[in-house]
Amino acid sequence: MIKHFAYADEAGCFTFNRNRNVSTYFIIVTVVMPDWQAPTFGLQQLRHDLLMKGAPVNDYFHATTDAQVIRDAVYENIVQYEYSVQATICEKAKAQPQITSSKARFYKTPWYYHCKIGLAPLFRDADEVIITAASLGTKKERLTFTNALGDVMRQNLGGKRHTVDFRPCQADPCLQIADYCAWAIQRKWERGDERSYDLIKNRITREFDLWEHGKHRFY
Repeated sequence: MIKHFAYADEAGCFTFNRNRNVSTYFIIVTVVMPDWQAPTFGLQQLRHDLLMKGAPVNDYFHATTDAQVIRDAVYENIVQYEYSVQATICEKAKAQPQITSSKARFYKTPWYYHCKIGLAPLFRDADEVIITAASLGTKKERLTFTNALGDVMRQNLGGKRHTVDFRPCQADPCLQIADYCAWAIQRKWERGDERSYDLIKNRITREFDLWEHGKHRFY
């Protein structure tokens, strides 16, 4: 039986205005790997090594809050493993009002295309697909997001067995890899900073600007 494992994280927020500290983009990132064990054990070992060196390690690896010395060590570690990265980029101001009417509607729209175009071709030979996504929102919202992602999977995976699991990022080292990839891609799009992006760009199989050809911005 052939299994594929995908780990997903999002970068950006669900706020739709141009105020300070509001992201321009909402970005979906998946990391697809044939096996979760090597990166899981590898990141655990890295954490042990950093602790022994007295490095400023947080409770878990999280690119936004980690010190740069930790980020450098994590990127050096995660480029050793076998995986591919897919990203769907959404410039939020180009989303039509009916799409931004609720978080669930906005979340599901790019995920549909991400799965259809970015993931489904990678899963042609799979018997089972397991998508683990970083949990977000309230308990009620997480249920809505789980149902939305499950529906997207059913529509695009041609009857393959699949399951969706939402977990806190700290609960799974492979989600921490997705977090680091999402952070690198977000830095490129939001700030033009490609330092971390350059470290993973050879793993990126799809980086798609969903509304690239849209001309109108709604705010």
